[in-house]
Amino acid sequence: MPKNWKYYVLWIAGIYNLLWGTSVIIAPKLFFHLSGMALPSYLMIWQCVGMIVGVYGIGYIIAAYKPNVHWPIVLVGFLGKIFGPIGFAYYLATGAFPPEFALTILFNDLIWWIPFWKILKDAWESGEVTKTFEIKKIA
Repeated sequence: MPKNWKYYVLWIAGIYNLLWGTSVIIAPKLFFHLSGMALPSYLMIWQCVGMIVGVYGIGYIIAAYKPNVHWPIVLVGFLGKIFGPIGFAYYLATGAFPPEFALTILFNDLIWWIPFWKILKDAWESGEVTKTFEIKKIA
């Protein structure tokens, strides 16, 4: 695997999140029309989701330059990519989400599991994770 693969993965994740988040903010009804879901009563909450996803995109781009150092950004994103599909599975089982919503879960979450896990594993193996929690002695 190329040495700088983490840089490219995080840049791609960042650009994807910025584009997806921006599209949800600008055209909040689009996703619901495409998926055949009823529009929610409060579209501004969906737009807030877009804002949060876009902010993660900025974080991923920052993390791309020093992934081992900025592992907390990757960890928070990774956790969201784990918990999002869990929530989706629950709401799919209850009938609240149509199966078409799975496409969003695939591209927003599932495809990132392995590269984000590998980035976190590399950060752990590099010692950066434990270094983050070292307490400096004040003289």
